[in-house]
Amino acid sequence: MIKYITHRLNISEKSIQNTIELLNEDCTVPFIARYRKEKTGNLDEVEIGQIVQLKEQFEALEKRKVAVLKAIEEQDLLTKELKEKIEKVEDLTTLEDIYLPYKKKRKTKAETARKNGLEPLAKMIMSQRVNDLDYTASKYTNNEVESEEKALEGARHIIAEWINERTDIRNNIRYQLERFATIATKVVKTKKDDEGAQKFKDYFDWEENLSRIPSHRLLAILRAEKEGFIRVKIEIDNERALQKMEDRIIRSHNECADQIELAIADAYKRLLLPSLSTEALNIAKEKADENAIKVFAKNLQQLLLGAPLGEKRILAIDPGFRTGCKVVCLNEQGYLLHNETIFPHAPQHQSTEAIKKISSLADAYKVEAIAIGNGTASRETEQLIKRIHFKNAVEVFVVSEAGASIYSASKIARDEFPNYDVTVRGAVSIGRRLADPLAELVKIDAKSIGVGQYQHDVEQSSLKKSLDTVVAHCVNKVGVNINTASASLLSYVSGIGPKLAENIVNYRNENGAFTNRTAIKKVPRLGGKAFEQSAGFLRIKNGDNILDDSAVHPERYSLVKQIAKDLNTKVDGLIGKSAVLNQIKLQQYVTDSYGLPTLQDIIKELEKPGLDPREKAKAFSFNEHIKTIDDVKTGMILPGIVNNITNFGCFVDIGIKESGLVHVSNLADTFVKDVNEHVSLHQHVQVKVLEVDISRKRIQLSMNF
Repeated sequence: MIKYITHRLNISEKSIQNTIELLNEDCTVPFIARYRKEKTGNLDEVEIGQIVQLKEQFEALEKRKVAVLKAIEEQDLLTKELKEKIEKVEDLTTLEDIYLPYKKKRKTKAETARKNGLEPLAKMIMSQRVNDLDYTASKYTNNEVESEEKALEGARHIIAEWINERTDIRNNIRYQLERFATIATKVVKTKKDDEGAQKFKDYFDWEENLSRIPSHRLLAILRAEKEGFIRVKIEIDNERALQKMEDRIIRSHNECADQIELAIADAYKRLLLPSLSTEALNIAKEKADENAIKVFAKNLQQLLLGAPLGEKRILAIDPGFRTGCKVVCLNEQGYLLHNETIFPHAPQHQSTEAIKKISSLADAYKVEAIAIGNGTASRETEQLIKRIHFKNAVEVFVVSEAGASIYSASKIARDEFPNYDVTVRGAVSIGRRLADPLAELVKIDAKSIGVGQYQHDVEQSSLKKSLDTVVAHCVNKVGVNINTASASLLSYVSGIGPKLAENIVNYRNENGAFTNRTAIKKVPRLGGKAFEQSAGFLRIKNGDNILDDSAVHPERYSLVKQIAKDLNTKVDGLIGKSAVLNQIKLQQYVTDSYGLPTLQDIIKELEKPGLDPREKAKAFSFNEHIKTIDDVKTGMILPGIVNNITNFGCFVDIGIKESGLVHVSNLADTFVKDVNEHVSLHQHVQVKVLEVDISRKRIQLSMNF
């Protein structure tokens, strides 16, 4: 395994070996990256994640080898040479090619020909030394094989199967598919005018090199095919492929060569091209999935690490027209204090009453900020709020509603608010998102948050795994207040998981707040390993030990005490004291257990304990004159918020239902390789309107002006 991974990563063998040992001890990636730097050679979470992935690949390959060896052995066909060949294989494709001749097949033309006794004839033809084939074939006619031509046809079927099973032939066609294959599409004429087909009309007659097609375009084409609007075909130069096969197989100019040429054409058309072109398309799909998942993961990370407003008293509004605007008031910890509905917009038009109500609620609950959902009636509600003269300063924020409806109807929301309907729960979620996006968004299935690209078309288990990794990374990067965190948030903490998260919340409810990290061990079923993995990521505010509100791991508390003692002070005397901390000669504290990387992390943490790595939320205003797509005109310069990032550009919310697209070519005045290097989710930007297509509800924007 070490050798397998070392060959694929530019990481030292010792680092890989130590990392695998830690993984085998049930250590998590965040824990290893943060608290075992000396063992791994200071690997980060991405590098450790790559080792995890390759470890899983290797284990899957080894498991498949065992199954293949067993299957061949049961047929009494496993030789010493074949066993060694299989054991040395380093990828699944080669392994499956080796196994192909031994695979149990359903009834095939070749199998029928063998039963009819035609394999000896096939071998003679392949020897290419027989000159009178008709006479030779006549010896193999019988009740099942009525003529010399039938005998030759059966022999060709057997030869075609042999050709299909040749690894060198398969690899040569793979190479041609990899280098030269095109993906071609044709519209299904009977579906051409369907309403759903129109969004795919660019691909009604499309052709492109398969190796160069962008991931978003391939996924769009495959979705169109799945929905029955187009047909997709993978093509290469057939004459070239056949010629290369003939050059490898045919060594004579006699009648055998003619039969082999026919068998080659049959093998290529019936067996090789269908399976290998499907394989090539699947590989391209896997790469497209990988790209789309990477985009989704980057977007999700940016969203989860979005700027929190912090512990403020918030009034949140889920806006609407006919059904009114649901209003909730939350305290600093996000607990629901009050809820009601106002009707400022059409058809009721009770704006005066709504203004009075919001003003009195802001006063009564000492509201510091207002969060407005960005859905229907958002702009109208924002303008209404800005007409109010509050007694105290109140900041107004427009908050993304993506996934709020999923949360409000979920079991988590029902358990939290059993006596309130979905509209109240949705408004609470909007308010809490402003206070702490991470704590609230972990309650929602990441796929429902709406920052992906073709998320329903990619391989779902890979997507879930990637997104779960991102959520865990974000949660552990920020740290979690164990006394206020929901079970959803706690479940992503290193070493915890859903069951222990529930146990923590239940223990907290029964026994009150945790006063120190040692008390965490009292939680039922939270053993030594779970404590080791989780303790450094769990924070206790105003507890017994000042270090409990930091990322310093309890296993290093004695070290911090020793450092404080050596400086003739207490631990409290180190916290936030840069001048004191700068006096520490770290080298004198290096041991076999920990070195400079860990010591430097501890000093950094003592300087600013529990520092939240996220920026603070900032208020934002859209152009008040833009209310619908009809108000958007070419040439306008508008403020906007980046609300989705793809490989082909980014989408910007300009305050109306339709987001505008900044194509990658309009993002900067230089070549853009990675969109994420130029913009980030929720970034406040200025954009220029290039084109407005009202019929298709599309807006083209530019940030390069």
